[in-house]
Amino acid sequence: MRVPTGARRTTLAGGTALLLTLALAPSAGANPTHHAGDRGSLVLVGGGLKADNTQVYGEIIKRAGGASAKIGVITASSVPASQDPHAADPDKCSNSECNGAYYAGLFERHGAADAQWIPVDLDHIANADSEEVVRQVNSMTGFFFGGGDQYRYVTTLLHGSAHTDSKVLAAIRAKLAAGAVVSGSSAGAQIAAGADMVTGGDSYEGLRDGSSPGYFEDPTRLGYLPAGGFGFLRSGLIDTHTGAYGREGRALRLAADTGHDRVYALEENTALIVDAPRTPHERLRVLGPRGVAVLDLRQARTRNTSSGAWSLTGARYNYLTDGDRYDPNRWRVLPALDKHTLIPAAASPVPANPDVFYSAANPTGVPYSFLGTVRALAASSSQRTATASTFESGPRFTVTLSKQPGFAAWTDDGATAHTVTGLRIAVAPE
Repeated sequence: MRVPTGARRTTLAGGTALLLTLALAPSAGANPTHHAGDRGSLVLVGGGLKADNTQVYGEIIKRAGGASAKIGVITASSVPASQDPHAADPDKCSNSECNGAYYAGLFERHGAADAQWIPVDLDHIANADSEEVVRQVNSMTGFFFGGGDQYRYVTTLLHGSAHTDSKVLAAIRAKLAAGAVVSGSSAGAQIAAGADMVTGGDSYEGLRDGSSPGYFEDPTRLGYLPAGGFGFLRSGLIDTHTGAYGREGRALRLAADTGHDRVYALEENTALIVDAPRTPHERLRVLGPRGVAVLDLRQARTRNTSSGAWSLTGARYNYLTDGDRYDPNRWRVLPALDKHTLIPAAASPVPANPDVFYSAANPTGVPYSFLGTVRALAASSSQRTATASTFESGPRFTVTLSKQPGFAAWTDDGATAHTVTGLRIAVAPE
């Protein structure tokens, strides 16, 4: 079967007017069932979760009760069976039901006592308010939201423009508040966001044109939902597949446009673990082979040139990898104990980077391009500043990275900057 990991460019067929109406719904106080804080935890993966990732699957199962864990799998972000031409073929199907079975099987193979598909999708929207399905949810000790398109979660588990919880979502929210783990990958992580959840878009078009509230047929257009997702995590915006799809630019632009001062930019096959979300005791940790970027816009400033082109200065970039912790209330990165300060030793110049956001238009582009320049600059013994540019022009944007006071890097191999804090970012049109 083909499991969705969050396509780089996805659109939903039809329903655009309804989607836009929902997207423009007000976010303030939109959901009266939101709690002030939760005793449970979140495990949010930036997409591309591999079947053999024992670290992440094991962490979710441990938090759900270990050998007695019962995982409820929600895959309403996938197309329903009625829209899947391969629905009857278990080797080719990629709909919500067969994806639910796939993940349920994986959780059981990784050690969960039981894992079940929660039967809510575009074919079964009424189930979102079914007492029988609520009873199923209440029998679970943890939950996993699969990938696909996060807007399908909005249209299946929330009630229209009121943006209130369905009974099933209210039950999941109550389980989280009582101590359960809620996890998700790709769209399943993105839907955990609060106000101004991203709905689509690419970095270059986002920098050039800005963001707009709504969900758009044009997959390159930077859109967002003012009312947000489920609001499980509110200390920052969330983005996914960040380095793999070059989304750092769109994350910066959306945060600046909507007045957010922090973004959690998640990488693939790696989890951001959040304990006590939405409380003064909220704590974060990274688990997995890649990392999580935390974009800090507290001191960021934007302006438009006389031609209308957008620019940004004063943003800060932090990058955390396996074992690193983050205190969102103090804005503090705590590197893993097995890492030590990186002593820059690379004498060669930072390589040129003509495609900093890994453009889909560039057939020879390199994923994780932005991070590559970050790491090269951190390791350089001679350079304090490096520049990279967008593949597209009209205008072409230049990204300037600089090691100013407050910058630091840590390593566990003596050469690679595995953890970075306080790297300055500026974006300007040429």
